[in-house]
Amino acid sequence: MLMRILGALALTLAFTASAQTPAPIPAWPESLKFPVLNYEPPDPRQHRVVLKSGPVAYVVPDRELPLITVSILVRSGAYLEPACQEGLASFTGGLLVRGGTASRTAEALDERLAFLAAQMGSSIGDDLGTVNLNLLSKDLPEGLSLLREVLTAPRFQDDKLELQRQQTLQALQQRNDDASSIEARELENLSYGSRFWAARQPTAGSIRSLKREDLQAFHRRWFHPANFTVAVSGDFDRSAMVEALEKLFADWPFRGETPPPIPADLQPASPGVYLVNKEVPQGRVSILLPGVMRDDPDYPAILLMNDILGGGGFTSRIMNRVRSDEGLAYSAGSSFPGGVWYPSTFRAGFQSKSRTVAYATSIVLEEMKRMAGGPVTDEELQTAKRSFIDSFPENFNTKAKVAGIFAREEFTGRFAKAPDFWKGFRQRLERVGREDIQRVAAKHLHPDRVAILVVGDKQEILKGHPDHPASLEKLLPAPLTELPMRDPLTLEPIKGPQEAGATK
Repeated sequence: MLMRILGALALTLAFTASAQTPAPIPAWPESLKFPVLNYEPPDPRQHRVVLKSGPVAYVVPDRELPLITVSILVRSGAYLEPACQEGLASFTGGLLVRGGTASRTAEALDERLAFLAAQMGSSIGDDLGTVNLNLLSKDLPEGLSLLREVLTAPRFQDDKLELQRQQTLQALQQRNDDASSIEARELENLSYGSRFWAARQPTAGSIRSLKREDLQAFHRRWFHPANFTVAVSGDFDRSAMVEALEKLFADWPFRGETPPPIPADLQPASPGVYLVNKEVPQGRVSILLPGVMRDDPDYPAILLMNDILGGGGFTSRIMNRVRSDEGLAYSAGSSFPGGVWYPSTFRAGFQSKSRTVAYATSIVLEEMKRMAGGPVTDEELQTAKRSFIDSFPENFNTKAKVAGIFAREEFTGRFAKAPDFWKGFRQRLERVGREDIQRVAAKHLHPDRVAILVVGDKQEILKGHPDHPASLEKLLPAPLTELPMRDPLTLEPIKGPQEAGATK
C-alpha cells in the first residue's frame, strides 16, 4: 500500500512539473510576444471636490502606507512682481516655510516638523506657487494646523531673510562662471524678448531692495483660498479628508486678489546667429524656432515629429547624426513643448568642441530640413508612438501622481476645456500618419525663422574645422551678431576687456 501511495505521489509531482514547464525562450528578443495592454486612466471627476471654502481639491485615498501628502498650487509667480523687484516671488516662496510663523520662530517650526517626521516646503516660480506637506497619517490634525499657520501668518524672520539675500547675491556673482548659465539667460532674451516678464532676472539692486514688508504684502495679495488648487493623497477616509480641508481653508483672515492673466506678448529675436564670447573648450549651441500652444490641434503630430527628430534619445535623427555617426557631441537633441500660457519655443541643442561647433550645427539644420522635406519611415513613426503609448500608464502609477496631475490640469484650465484629455491621449497619437509628421515639420521647422545662440570661444569657433567647410557666419543668410557679456550683478553689458566673470 505504501509503495502504491508513493508511486501515485511521484506520478502527480511529475505531471505537475511538466505542466509548469515554461515555454521555450525565443532565439531573438524580437520574437517575444506580449498580450495587449488594456489600460484606462483614472477619471478626474471621481476625485474632484469643489470645497465650500473656495479651492478645487483632488482627493485620492491610498491605504498602502500610513502617509499623507498635501500639495497646494497657488496662482502666483514672478509675472506678478513689480518693476525693479525681481526676486520678490522667489524670496516669498522660499521663506514662507523656512521663515517661521507668527507663533513659531523658524527654528521652532523646523524642530516641530522634525519631531513629527514631517516635511514641509514652499516655492514660487515663474507662474506657479507650491506649498507641500508630507507626514504620517496619525499626525494629520497637527500637520494641517501648522500648514494653515504657514499659509495665513508667515513670519518671514529677519535673519532668514538676510541669509537668503546673502546666498542669492553670492549666486548672482557666479552667473558668468558657467557657460550654461549664460546660455540660459540669453535663451530667454532670444525666445521671448528682453522686455518680456519671463526674461527679467534679479539683479543685486533688486535683491538688496527687498524688505520684509514687501514679502508680507506679496503674500497677502495672492495667498488666499480662491487662488488655491489642492492635491491630496494617502492614508485617509475620503469624506473625513474633505471635512479637514474645509476646516483648513475656512474663515480666511484676509482677503486677497485675483491675479491678472499671465502676459503673452512675446517678441522673439530676429532670425540669425547670436554669439556670446566665453573662453571655454566647448561651445554650447541652441537652435530656436517659434513654438505652439499645447492645445494646438496639430500638437500630437508635433510631439511625435520632435521625438523622431531629436526628442527620442538614441532613436532620434539628431542624436544618431551628431553623436553616433560623427562623434561631435556626447548628447544632442531637441524639445518642442506645448505652451500653457503662451507659445513655448522649439529648441535643438548640443555641446561640441569649439572647432566643430559650426559643422555640428550645420548637421542639425540638415536634419531639420530633411524632416520637413520628406516622409519619415514607418519604423520611425511606430517607435515614436510606442515610446509615448507604452509608457502612458506610468503617468498614473501612484496615487500621488494621480492627484498631482489632475490638480495641475485644473490649475492650468485644461480640465475645464477638455476633462477627458488623458482618456483620448493615446488615440490621438495613434491617428497620426506619416503625412501628418511631414506636414507639421514643413509648417514649423522653417530655416528662415531660425535663431541660433552660441556660447563659447569666439576665436576658435569662427576658425571652423579644417576638414569641414561649414562656417558659423554662413549658416544663415542673416549676419552674425555678437552679444555682450553681462555684468553678473547688474546685467548691464560689460564694456572693454574685462574678464567674462568680472563684477562691479
